[in-house]
Amino acid sequence: MKKRILVAPLNWGLGHATRCIPIIKALSANGFEPIIASDGVALSLLKKEFPKLTHIELPSYNVTYAKNGKFFKLKLLKDSPRLLQAIFNEKKAIETIVKTYNISGIISDNRLGVYNKALPSVFITHQLKVLSGSTTWLSTKMHKKFIKKFNICWVPDTSDNLNLSGKLGHVDAFEIPTEYIGPLSRFEKKEVPFKNDLMVLLSGPEPQRTLLEDKLLYELKNYKGKVVFVKGLMQPKQTKKQFGNITVYNFMTSELLEKTINESALVISRSGYTTVMDLAKLNKKAFFIPTPGQFEQEYLANRLTQEGLVPSCKQEKFTLDRLETIANFKGLTAFDFEADFKRLFNLF
Repeated sequence: MKKRILVAPLNWGLGHATRCIPIIKALSANGFEPIIASDGVALSLLKKEFPKLTHIELPSYNVTYAKNGKFFKLKLLKDSPRLLQAIFNEKKAIETIVKTYNISGIISDNRLGVYNKALPSVFITHQLKVLSGSTTWLSTKMHKKFIKKFNICWVPDTSDNLNLSGKLGHVDAFEIPTEYIGPLSRFEKKEVPFKNDLMVLLSGPEPQRTLLEDKLLYELKNYKGKVVFVKGLMQPKQTKKQFGNITVYNFMTSELLEKTINESALVISRSGYTTVMDLAKLNKKAFFIPTPGQFEQEYLANRLTQEGLVPSCKQEKFTLDRLETIANFKGLTAFDFEADFKRLFNLF
C-alpha cells in the first residue's frame, strides 16, 4: 500500500495552495498517495486540480484584511484569539485525520497546527523573518516557536545571493533544520506569440481583492490594448464576460492560466511570493501592486523595483499611465534550479 502524505496549505489567497501543486504531483510521481487538507478557496482550487484525490476540510482561520491598510496589523492583533483557537482546532482535527486515513507524513504550507509528534512533519514557508514593522522581532519569534514543532522547514527559494525572497527567506541564524528547495511553480514557460497586451491576476483575502478589482476595471476602461482579467474567485463554474477590449474570468484552472500568462505581454498583479515565483518561471514583465498594509508584499515589491526588475506602486496611487514605466525594467527570470523531490521525500 502507498504511504499517505497529508498536504495542507493555508487558505490565505490562492498562493499557498498553488505552490503545493508541484509538491502534490511530485508525491504521486514518487509512489506516495497525497491527501489534501485545507479550507475555503484554497481547498476549492485543489479539488478542481486534483479531483481524484481525497480532500478534507480543516477549520478555517477566517483571516480578512482591514479595509484601510494602515490598520492591517491592528486587525490581525484583534483577530489573534480567534486565530489561536483555529490553530488549536486544526491540531485536534489532525489527530483524528492521522488515525482515520493512516497518514505516514505531513507537509504543511503555513498551517501552524498541522503537525503530529509521531510523524515526520514538514513546514513550508518563505518567511524565516516575518515582517511587521516595529514588531518584526516579535512576529518572527512567534513564528519560530510554531515552526519548532515540525521536523524540518522547507524554504521555496535558493540559498544563494541570487534569490527571490531576500531577507524574508535568508537570515544569519535559524536554529530549526532548514532546507532550500528552490522556487516552486506549477507552470512551464512556452515560446508562443503574444495574444494579449495585458493580463490582470487577482487573488487574496477580502476586502482588498475587490477594492483592487474595482480600481483596475475603472482604470483599464481607457486602455487601448487587449486585456484578460482574472478575478481569482474560486466558484463552482467558470464564467467569462466581455467588456469592450477586456475579457473577464472569475477564475482559471492551472492549464488555462499557464497558457494565458505565456500568451500575455505584460502582467498586473499583487506581489505575493507565489506570484513572484510563477512570473519568474515564465520570464514575465510585470507591474506589482502590493496589498495595503501587508509588509511582506510591500517589501518584495520595493526590492524588485529597486533591483530594476519590476515597477510597483501603492494601490491608491495606481493610474493607467504607470504601466508605461514597465519598459524601463528588465522583468523576472527563472533560476536554473530543480527541486530534488526524491531526496526530500526520504523523510517519509
